[in-house]
Amino acid sequence: MKKIKFTKETFGLVMILIMSSVLNLANLSIEGYGNEYYAAGVKSMTMSLKNFFFVSFDPAGFVTIDKPPLGFWIQAISAKIFGYSGWSIILPQAIAGVISVWVIYRVVKRSFGTAAGLISALCLAVTPVFVAVSRNNTCDNLLVLTLLLACWALSIAAEKGKLKYLLLSLALVGVGFNIKMLQAYMVAPALYITYLLFNTVSIKKRIVHLIAGTAILLAISFSWAAAVDLTPAANRPYVGSSGSNSVIQLIVQHNGLERLGLSSGTSGSGSKGNPGGNPPGQSSKTQTTSKTQTDATSSATKGQSTQGNSKQSTSNNTSGQVAPPNGGGPGQGTPPSGGGPGKGGNRGGQGGGTFGGQEKSSITRLFSNNSLSDQISWLFPLSVFGFIAAAIKERRQKSSDNKRKISLALWFIWMVPEFIYFSFTTGLFHPYYLTMLSAPIAALTGIGVVSMWKFYKEGGWKSWILPAALIADGLVQMLLISYYYSSSSVAKIIMIIMSVLCFGSSLILIAFNLLKNKNIKLKKIVLATALTGLLVAPTVWSSTAAFCKMSGSFPSASLSLMTSKQASIGSTSSSNSSNSKLIKFLQKNKTNEKYILVTSSTNGYASDIIIKTGEAVMTWGFFGNDNAITLSQFKELVNKGEVRYVMVGGQGGNNEIMNWVKSNGKIVSESEWKDSNSKSQGFGGGNSEQLYDLKGVTTTSTPLQQNK
Repeated sequence: MKKIKFTKETFGLVMILIMSSVLNLANLSIEGYGNEYYAAGVKSMTMSLKNFFFVSFDPAGFVTIDKPPLGFWIQAISAKIFGYSGWSIILPQAIAGVISVWVIYRVVKRSFGTAAGLISALCLAVTPVFVAVSRNNTCDNLLVLTLLLACWALSIAAEKGKLKYLLLSLALVGVGFNIKMLQAYMVAPALYITYLLFNTVSIKKRIVHLIAGTAILLAISFSWAAAVDLTPAANRPYVGSSGSNSVIQLIVQHNGLERLGLSSGTSGSGSKGNPGGNPPGQSSKTQTTSKTQTDATSSATKGQSTQGNSKQSTSNNTSGQVAPPNGGGPGQGTPPSGGGPGKGGNRGGQGGGTFGGQEKSSITRLFSNNSLSDQISWLFPLSVFGFIAAAIKERRQKSSDNKRKISLALWFIWMVPEFIYFSFTTGLFHPYYLTMLSAPIAALTGIGVVSMWKFYKEGGWKSWILPAALIADGLVQMLLISYYYSSSSVAKIIMIIMSVLCFGSSLILIAFNLLKNKNIKLKKIVLATALTGLLVAPTVWSSTAAFCKMSGSFPSASLSLMTSKQASIGSTSSSNSSNSKLIKFLQKNKTNEKYILVTSSTNGYASDIIIKTGEAVMTWGFFGNDNAITLSQFKELVNKGEVRYVMVGGQGGNNEIMNWVKSNGKIVSESEWKDSNSKSQGFGGGNSEQLYDLKGVTTTSTPLQQNK
């Protein structure tokens, strides 16, 4: 076995990995169950192999969650090993974050050396959105890890012209597709273009190789989707948020066109008169944004200020109503109308509490005072300057070794299209999706700093690129920090520290240039000081997540976690206790029913009940408008005694069924099931929800068949 030499490089890497581990894993239990919609699905998946394979939201296998299976399979396995808890289902993402830091070090090092690899790893480790997503049960950082491995394989394939590495790379992207669907394909342009431009084999062979790789990519990508869609509908759950009980439709519509802003309708909505149609007073566009409004509400009530003015969160809601919180119980209020930290509309980075596509689209979107900028943009200017410097340097090289050119192309073509997408899209994306930008920005920062340093040592006009890049990045960071200036004393302290370390050191580097100082060791110390200054703010931002609970629906690390008066420091539970009376009532009165409760959407009661009890709850998908069951099928369940209690009202809902329940069921007094501090989960607000008892109701209906 090869011994590990304890060199300066090893020491530096170990320190970075320890820092990443602390940021990702420390005090992880404060996050509770994270996003309770997904947490409930994982709980159901641990209860049967059928639920596991089909990623069922509920223990009875009635409807699925709206994502592919792989990330949640890993969470379910972790829950089986360590016991089901919030900690055990978030753990895989936290570990994936640490591994990603090591992988980016290895990939960058093999092309640009140890220093570039270490700087890249450190930058990734302290990127706020990357840390936040590592501490949540969304699967985005499992995807980032998979794509980093794909880039590693692709770089080898392009260098050596080896088909097997190309196939491995695209197979890994296919694996990523089964983590977050089309989001995995955001790296595809970088892989394909890089392989075409830089290779030791003929262009004809490259094209043949890519055709073979594409076949592998598509086969792996759609393997699970095909397996589900080919399974008879009666033998599996309804595909949540698909609108047609098809994973392919889910991929194309809800997780495809809607993310690109090319579809205004919600995936799960049915046509007029269908069971899944829009409720009165609610347009399809309203439903499209309901998931975001739901999460924004949850964010506001879990110790975090909501991004921006509340009008923005409901700007697409034609009825002016606010959706219920995601995964929580009653008692969680609506978003505040103020601006969050600071007054007068100061909205800087407040927990990603809004829908990313609602922020004003422009080239400056990721630097403006909104929910996006302080999650990802800290080192972006440095990465751009760095790419330019590295590209100039590589153009001067006449070596036949393409390693560095391949690496530059790969990272740059990964970063630029995503930067453009996140800057201009009005589609359905959440701020934490920005973690997809964290790896290329970190890599180009490490590569760029090393390249600019080499120019700086050589002298001449190119030696001015380094101090110019440091000052430009410092100015952008001052802008991002200034969004918190009026609301946080910490922001003021960071400004002072960064000014001294970054701007002071940059001026010294300029002075060295003017004075022709040749003391390389001293210059290295000054450069290291400047870089430390640029890493102070993102490190502080990232560390807030280790002390303050984030929103489970919108994970983000920022000063808003500290400045919010409602920040839940040291809390170990994310479930709202105001469902306790309802749960006790349902469990006490349950006899042989298959479903302990029927409620329109997964929001509000359903997720919380499944997490706390493991009992089956029937819903019609996240939005509450999937065509998962018809009235005649529902009546058959009532006849069989599989359904008794129905919560009428709330988000979405199958109106035909709910109207029948109201006409035939018996109202259960609120004093029996509703806590005194409960607030309505209804989409329209107010006391819009009511529990009905269908015991003793008999109907005439057709035999039950799963609705296709």
